[in-house]
Amino acid sequence: MLDLAAHLHAWAEEGRDFAVATVVAVGGSAPRPPGAALAVSADGTAIGSVSGGCVEGAVYDLCRQALQDRETRVERFGYSDEDAFAVGLTCGGTIDIMVTPYDAGRPAQAAALSAAAHGEPVALARVVHGPADLLGRAVLVRPDGTHEGGLDGHPDLDRTAIARARALLEAGRTGTVEVSEDGSHCPGGLTLLVESAVPPARMIVFGAIDFAAALVRAGKFLGYHVTVCDARPVFATRTRFPEADEIVVDWPHRYLAGTDTDARTVLCVLTHDAKFDIPLLTEALRLPVAYVGAMGSRRTHEDRNRRLREAGVSERELARLRSPIGLDLGARTPEETAVSIAAEIVAARHGGTGRPLTGADTPIHRDERAPGPLPQPV
Repeated sequence: MLDLAAHLHAWAEEGRDFAVATVVAVGGSAPRPPGAALAVSADGTAIGSVSGGCVEGAVYDLCRQALQDRETRVERFGYSDEDAFAVGLTCGGTIDIMVTPYDAGRPAQAAALSAAAHGEPVALARVVHGPADLLGRAVLVRPDGTHEGGLDGHPDLDRTAIARARALLEAGRTGTVEVSEDGSHCPGGLTLLVESAVPPARMIVFGAIDFAAALVRAGKFLGYHVTVCDARPVFATRTRFPEADEIVVDWPHRYLAGTDTDARTVLCVLTHDAKFDIPLLTEALRLPVAYVGAMGSRRTHEDRNRRLREAGVSERELARLRSPIGLDLGARTPEETAVSIAAEIVAARHGGTGRPLTGADTPIHRDERAPGPLPQPV
């Protein structure tokens, strides 16, 4: 739902009535992950998507029905091999959809839409499986632990939901968690969908070269807030990088040491110059970021590793370095190389193998559930 926050907040401000259908669980190969949403207003306007087209019509009808009966319900859609024209997912997977009429009287919903629409980091935890009287109940959680709304269950249930939502919010993740009705962390009678709305993750590109210009465009396409950093003012210019969110003229290692990064940040080192690379990578490999990649030939890579070891970088830290950067696509042009790097970043983020899907037996879509504590960055 929060991926449509800007539109839905505007509808709420206008006093428009609407219902929201949200993907709350997926099984097998499904086109959209948990949190994907489709909303339908009372006048029939629809925004968003829950299946990429497979079951949109049926979900649209469910939203229209929810606007009439004011009830929250969960429906499952899956592939039907008995009738090729039946409502179902032709990709062979299943999705569970929760349809909820918007209720301005529920503070968590209204506050979540407002906060997400204004770019504030928040998480919304909703009961998507459990007793009928709890279905759709929600609590909004902010990074500092303050919250609005509640699940109206056992006194410990809200505390558990808030703690799990806050953990997912810190990681910038959306997923489901299972808890018991008494609020214990053990999987039990309740499933919560936690949707996180956070500012875009950062991509910092070091080295104002032609490959960097192509990577900036790829980074923006993937939704990153992209910064270009180079110590040479003649190259680090707005003319050369019109699509970058920020252009910084500074020594890369000094800038990295003083700027904000988190577990979603990706660092791409394209300078392949030892006087820049070694102090920069020494700093980068000790930060809890999502990805550190460095450009260069295999000879450059071996020399760089030797220099990093001499600078005190441990083998464990060095193992985090993606070098030479990118997947083996046979790339030659800056644009092809940017696709190679972007593909490796996506694979690292979701646990992909980077191998062709043709002939493979690995899942196309990874499981986004988060049943236990989140892993901490190395």
